[in-house]
Amino acid sequence: MGIQQGDKNAKKETSNRVIAFACLSFFACMVGAAYASVPLYRLFCQVTGYGGTTQRVEQYSDKILNQTIKVRFDANTAGGLPWDFKPVQREVELKIGETTMVKYEAINKSDGPTYGRATFNVTPGRAGAYFNKVECFCFTDTTLASGEDMEMPVLFFVDPDFVNDPDLKDVKTITLSYTFFPIDEPKPLAAAKVGDKLDSEGKL
Repeated sequence: MGIQQGDKNAKKETSNRVIAFACLSFFACMVGAAYASVPLYRLFCQVTGYGGTTQRVEQYSDKILNQTIKVRFDANTAGGLPWDFKPVQREVELKIGETTMVKYEAINKSDGPTYGRATFNVTPGRAGAYFNKVECFCFTDTTLASGEDMEMPVLFFVDPDFVNDPDLKDVKTITLSYTFFPIDEPKPLAAAKVGDKLDSEGKL
């Protein structure tokens, strides 16, 4: 009787351990999936334009249509970043496929250097797949010294395929919106140690 009871207890403990291990494994997998989903979602948005994510390109459109569209510009700063950030132009009208440059402006209102990173999106969201940036201040982080006033250019065009999207046939205006968030001071690149050997051209 005692031996049978002991066997039952041992089996119960083993079963509990298996269940606990399974639960922990499931939790770990869910956490890992959550972390992995962030970069995957960003990549998906960049490729498809989903969620109003704009496209980054290295060349201009080879076709310009007679049809025009208005683009409005919006600017925001998150809490903790003492910048006055705004578009220099509130709105432009351009031909679809035409490359256009606009500028934003940021002023650091604090007594010391501050650092910012811009996020962006387009509304309506589906238009993001056709909004192409050739150059943009948002491609890199921004540093502003105390009181510094900086102009920030954006060079862009709307892809001519925009007019072929049935979901956008009634869209006459696109809004490009930026939000700057504070970031930590960028770490400088490691300097070469004194005494490192130079090559024949005097380079490290």
